[in-house]
Amino acid sequence: MEIRKYKSADQEQIIQLLRLNTPEYFSPDEEEDLVYYLAHHVEYYYVVEIAGVVVGCGGINLADDGLTAKISWDIVHPDHQGKGIGSALTKYRIERIREMEGIKTISVRTSQLVYPFYQKFGLELKEIVEDFWAEGFDMYRMECDLETTQD
Repeated sequence: MEIRKYKSADQEQIIQLLRLNTPEYFSPDEEEDLVYYLAHHVEYYYVVEIAGVVVGCGGINLADDGLTAKISWDIVHPDHQGKGIGSALTKYRIERIREMEGIKTISVRTSQLVYPFYQKFGLELKEIVEDFWAEGFDMYRMECDLETTQD
């Protein structure tokens, strides 16, 4: 397993990962959002490869406050879920965040389906907005102090 920086050539494999996780974890409406994100909002985005195939991805974006790093667009191939790839990628990003000057808080907006995963890293639920992403996909906003994050 190798974690490396995203390249634009990875986009189609990432879109395929999203499709493989739709509609279980993502709404079909989110594909357009992901394409836009990859084209316009990538700051720090990473892919996980096994034998040259992208099996996971996820990013970091910095909030305007200069104090918060946001974990964004985590996706793992269904055949590789539960095998430590998501955890390895999250730990990797927490390490990268620790290297960023001035960051005090880690934040993530996820769904009711995945938020227990982030609790393992010390993120705490702060807000729930029903049907935020799409009908049946609630937004769970979570955060923690960088100092108390578990890796």
